Amino acid sequence: MFNKILIANRGEIALRVMRACRELGIKTVAVYSTADRTALHAQIADEAVCIGSAPSKDSYLNTKSIIAACEITHANAIHPGFGFLSENADFARLCDTCGITFIGPTPECMDEMGDKANARKTMIEAGVPVIPGSDGIVPDVEEAKRVCRGIGYPVMVKATAGGGGRGIRLVESEDDLEAAFMSAQQEALANFGNGDLYIEKFVVNPRHIEIQLLADNFGNVVHLGERDCSLQRRNQKVLEESPSPIMTEDLRARMGEAAVKAANACGYRNAGTIEFLVDKDRNFYFMEMNTRIQVEHPVTEFVTGIDLVKAQIRIASGEKLWFTQDDVKLTGHAIECRINAEDPRHNFRPSPGVIRSIHTPGGFNVRIDSAAYVGYEIPPYYDSMIAKLLVKGMDREEAIMKMRVALAEFIIDGVETNIDFQLRLLKNESFERGEFDNGFLNRTNIMEE
Repeated sequence: MFNKILIANRGEIALRVMRACRELGIKTVAVYSTADRTALHAQIADEAVCIGSAPSKDSYLNTKSIIAACEITHANAIHPGFGFLSENADFARLCDTCGITFIGPTPECMDEMGDKANARKTMIEAGVPVIPGSDGIVPDVEEAKRVCRGIGYPVMVKATAGGGGRGIRLVESEDDLEAAFMSAQQEALANFGNGDLYIEKFVVNPRHIEIQLLADNFGNVVHLGERDCSLQRRNQKVLEESPSPIMTEDLRARMGEAAVKAANACGYRNAGTIEFLVDKDRNFYFMEMNTRIQVEHPVTEFVTGIDLVKAQIRIASGEKLWFTQDDVKLTGHAIECRINAEDPRHNFRPSPGVIRSIHTPGGFNVRIDSAAYVGYEIPPYYDSMIAKLLVKGMDREEAIMKMRVALAEFIIDGVETNIDFQLRLLKNESFERGEFDNGFLNRTNIMEE
């Protein structure tokens, strides 16, 4: 087991990793930017190192500073959290070169699955269902037109690199294709340094269902059920739950088998997630693989009882998986709401500022993952998420009621938040019935209902 782990991240995920480390008896090192000097993760770690100025490129993406921090503190492993360098294969290679364990998959696997066009090809060869689309990268608009005529409109033009909804455009007809292609290309180039695009047939009104995986270094892979992440606004997840309201035992078994097949196809290890689109007839299609821990991982922890971050660390240290697929049982129903510093009444504009007061909910099976505290200033440079609020009920009905109570108790003063938006969503009749899809929040004005 590792003696000391450096957490190359910030906010609630940095705290989450620190807690897992401490439960395993491992010392922790925090890194922070000048804007995060008073951040909680920098205060509670065993050691903390400033790695640069506020912009991410000068701090949390500054690989040389992070490696230097690791070396001066004698940390022998790095946990990247999510975002920032978590899916950067070059950084994982740099860690290997410096004799530092990168807690995640191999650089080769990240290369293979991080390039979405290449991942699609790998899945086809492995026999995993994929959405009809281009055979690989589409080099220009003329080739895009040829592909789209072959598969039919509507289509999705997608960046092969990155994530977070950037570099993605829905195209309804050929008249709109050129503008969408150029726009997606420029956005992908600006955000990921890679403007390569591929094209997929647009699945009308799909659900976004993802399967959580754990894989060790000895070829053992298990899936931990699904998370329904269909409630998204502009391709950004808002609320996640498990089990999915549309799930059946047969569908879960088939999707889980496909996810394990996908992991084996690229020799995957550590924690990862296979994301699928599911149509109205419960046909599912591979969308992408996330080669990291995800924001919504606590949803799976609630229904399986498995600590995914501790599992990541144990696997990276060389342990075999200590359970089999038959040991995985889903119990109850879990829901996660992302609480962001944003104003839903003004097009969700960011709301950085100082938290003057905060009251967090509690009670049986209520969990808060947050790095916020009274007096903390939310900087404008990073993600606007303040907290993740999770609940678990015996069934979906109880979980919804529990989440409503928890949201009503959650008070934050000093910045605008989306708490009221989440509460209204939880009271929406379509949500209560489980009748929603990926586009639900884009066509439903929750705040006016």
